[in-house]
Amino acid sequence: MTPTEDGLNALNPEVESSRPSADPPGEEEVARVLELVGRFRNEMGKVYLGSSNVPDRILMCLLAGGHVLLEGVPGVAKTTLVRAFAQCLDAGFRRIQFTPDLLPADITGTMVLDPRTGEFTLRRGPLFASVVLGDEINRAPAKTQSALLEAMQERQVTIDGETRLLPSPWMVLATQNPVEQEGVYVLPEAQLDRFLMRLRVGYPDERQEVAMLSAHGARPPMPQTVLDGEGVVELQRLAERVLVSSAISAYIVRLVRRTRRLDEVILGASPRASLALLRASRSRALLRGRDYVNVDDVREVAVPVLAHRLVLSPGAALGEVNEESLIERAVREVPYDPA
Repeated sequence: MTPTEDGLNALNPEVESSRPSADPPGEEEVARVLELVGRFRNEMGKVYLGSSNVPDRILMCLLAGGHVLLEGVPGVAKTTLVRAFAQCLDAGFRRIQFTPDLLPADITGTMVLDPRTGEFTLRRGPLFASVVLGDEINRAPAKTQSALLEAMQERQVTIDGETRLLPSPWMVLATQNPVEQEGVYVLPEAQLDRFLMRLRVGYPDERQEVAMLSAHGARPPMPQTVLDGEGVVELQRLAERVLVSSAISAYIVRLVRRTRRLDEVILGASPRASLALLRASRSRALLRGRDYVNVDDVREVAVPVLAHRLVLSPGAALGEVNEESLIERAVREVPYDPA
């Protein structure tokens, strides 16, 4: 049996067990979600005037309990977007400016001696906030990047041999400059795989840029709080109850399997990607006012969920092919069988 086949066999029970055991969200619960989403969009729109797809997908990741990687050149409001998102949530926010000399203890925390008691106490690092902005995450070396792996996957950190749980909810929103910029490192595959979505943040169009000058010219607008931590956890539990049919689960697996057979890649999406695609599809369905996932939900989130998990072959990386176009092609080629 090949490693790929073994991974798929291990995936099947996870997909089946990911179906909600409770009843799907009711009409009143869905209506409340839509009301909150409308308020969230309005508040975010006061500050971020780019494409509405970006804040919508960040909200999907929040409901799915995932992390977001925002990629774009400097000056396209990546940090402003994250700050506005955090201001809409009354859940605690910390920012980490990643630099080449940043140490793991700078983000996780360390034990310090209290001179009054003579005992060591924990000085918590910025990872203990509910919403963590990792600004220019690819400017830190691999040693510091590795400190995030345990936190992003297990929602815990180990300090001096003792494991400490991170708060709930907990989410990392990292910004990244393109690798063509000087002074940056390529994020390792294991790190990229921990992000539920990678979102490209491009330049605003002319109308949006004119509106930006009008909105930010005098006094920067301040979004109002829409949700607290308990409200976020409640929405996450609602998203877990969204129904997923066996046909949708089978389609997700076929789509992810297709990425492993593309000629242009040397490493396709993993079983973790299948689970990520399932979670993101559930969140999108709930934000669209439905208690079930349809095939359009899966297709809509396939590119931001899967593209950053592919490793291109050297020939493809030097050509005009990119990860997004390969996922779009896979979506076109993989059929959906509703039976």
